[in-house]
Amino acid sequence: MKFTQLPVATAILYVLYPQISFAEQTTDVEANLEKIEIVGIRQNRISEGATGLALEIDETPQSISVISAEQLKNYSAFNINDALRLAPGINVEEWETNRTNYTSRGFEIKNTQIDGVGLPNDWGIVTGAMEAYGYEKIEVIRGANGLLTGVGNASGTLNYVRKRPKNENGGEIGVSVGSWDFKRLQADYSLLLTESGSWAARFVAAAEDKESYLDGLENNREFFSAVVDGQLTDNSTVTIGYSYQDADTDGNTWGGLVYNYTDGTQAKWDVSDTTTQEWTMWDTINTSAFVEYNYVFANAWQLQASYNFRGFEEQDKLFYASGSIDKDTNLGLSGWPGRYDSEVDADLFEIKAFGAFELFGKEHQASFGVSHAKSDDVMYQHPFDSDNTPAYGPTPAFPYDLDAIPEPDWFTPVLYSDIEQKLTRYFGSAQLNITDKLFTMVGFNAIEFERSGMNAGASIDNDESETSPYIGFTYKLNDDLNLYASYSDIYQPQEQADYNGQYLAPTKGTNFETGVKASWFDDALMTTFAYFTAEQDNFAQYAGLTEDGIYYYEGVSIESEGYEFEVTGKITDALNIVASYTHIDVTDENGDDTNKWAPRDVVGVTMDYALTDAVVVGLNGRWQSKIESTDYNVKQGSYALLNAFARWNINDQVAVQANVNNITDEQYINSLQTVGYYGAPTNGSLTLTYKF
Repeated sequence: MKFTQLPVATAILYVLYPQISFAEQTTDVEANLEKIEIVGIRQNRISEGATGLALEIDETPQSISVISAEQLKNYSAFNINDALRLAPGINVEEWETNRTNYTSRGFEIKNTQIDGVGLPNDWGIVTGAMEAYGYEKIEVIRGANGLLTGVGNASGTLNYVRKRPKNENGGEIGVSVGSWDFKRLQADYSLLLTESGSWAARFVAAAEDKESYLDGLENNREFFSAVVDGQLTDNSTVTIGYSYQDADTDGNTWGGLVYNYTDGTQAKWDVSDTTTQEWTMWDTINTSAFVEYNYVFANAWQLQASYNFRGFEEQDKLFYASGSIDKDTNLGLSGWPGRYDSEVDADLFEIKAFGAFELFGKEHQASFGVSHAKSDDVMYQHPFDSDNTPAYGPTPAFPYDLDAIPEPDWFTPVLYSDIEQKLTRYFGSAQLNITDKLFTMVGFNAIEFERSGMNAGASIDNDESETSPYIGFTYKLNDDLNLYASYSDIYQPQEQADYNGQYLAPTKGTNFETGVKASWFDDALMTTFAYFTAEQDNFAQYAGLTEDGIYYYEGVSIESEGYEFEVTGKITDALNIVASYTHIDVTDENGDDTNKWAPRDVVGVTMDYALTDAVVVGLNGRWQSKIESTDYNVKQGSYALLNAFARWNINDQVAVQANVNNITDEQYINSLQTVGYYGAPTNGSLTLTYKF
């Protein structure tokens, strides 16, 4: 059926309900449009996070994994760190208690989106534990993805899909308790605001308080979100949303443990040991808001205009300890206190059009648009008297008491950095059906990037522009087997500075991926095999310290390659599985291994099995090969972690669930990207959920 042959009302519904024939009864359809359209949109939401087009995963010429709401529930993944530990091919580099990097294929993921819209994440760092309960699912797109942001390296993109209103009234309340005095309360409710269902709202809230296996560490977090959507006219809808998170931490670390003895051997500490002091703290506030307008034209093309705001505030008092430790005295560490106040505001406007068209007797689809993002990042530093501050200089023998080192007398704050960034992006993509079996994905991103201001006393003034192409092919060998290949440019502005305090020029390069995707058991199970390579020039690498003790970097050339295998779906009606294996090689311009903090081999398995209609059990396991720190001469051998859950659905409304993590009580350093600390020992939680 051709869209251009349909009346406007019928064309809208054809997009929403492609399985329905509208050859007859179009009058009745149009008469009920107001009641049906927004309901259909809610039921048939398709994420376009990978390409900007409504493609199935097996049709997309790139590696994509989805962390579902069911997986988040099964493994009590209440924060983003725990959620991404379930993702194939992703490493959660939690190198200190309040800062984390997510990496893929040996590199930091710096592109983060919400509902397919986002800004590059400077440094790839996520500060604090971010609430996961406000998201329906998380999409993980691995490899360079020029169609998404126009910038990026060879790692990937994370797309967080918000919870939005449903078509019926209902929700749930959950209460959790667990190890280290863990307490949590969460609620999720969807509400129809009109009798027809044309307007609805969804509210999500969570409050969590927890101590830690690490001495002195305490965290609490409060989260709230509200989303309202509705139908303005027969052809248009609007969605408005807001979220707020307030997270407070006491006893946090700045950096990780020190594992270096002066004789060159590696130290081993108790899992609970920490370098922090009781006066340390790190409080953050994250705010987001968005407005999204959709209009459907008579030919079924859609226009979407959106505005997104992200706000971030932080206040912290920090204590950093570094050096080498004498085996006999446990002396040798030197302390460095810090206190900072930061505020980041980001605004993003985007307008795009997308839909289907006919050419040479075949139907294709396309998307194109423009976006403009602006962010302001201001940081203040509190100086102190280094000559009269015990926290600056030698520390007592490690491990020392939490009250061993007094808090400095902080001076009036001074401006440390003030940076403004602007990113304008012109983009387009199309799926062209060459034959019934072969289609191609083509796309481009043209960006203009500006960065100005001051950072640590150095003046910043960058203007850059780049056009990046993307091309991919998918070939259907049969109804169940697809071959694919894709190519994209790499272009990544960098936050690392050279010896003179100037930002390095952008990383540039190419990314290539090819693979095969197969469906099994009537599409119940999908397998993916991917081979990928990337070349990146002027990639920032740590080069040393300036005379003022500031890190500086130099650009190097890096090549990477690897392969992935993933199985996801149902093996039987009772058994769900996600299993993956990833292998990577990363070498520098001399052909030597680099980024050794990234494991070369990772195996992951997540499964759940319905023992009965009321009882579900599951197991999550992850094994990684040995790693080592490039700059600190610290090594971590290969290790495996096992987590499990069991849930009893007492009736349609009440369920109780038990989770146990790190069943084998493995002791491991959780990251060597810089130097981390020990991961959590065996722990558990119990959750009671009531649906209404």
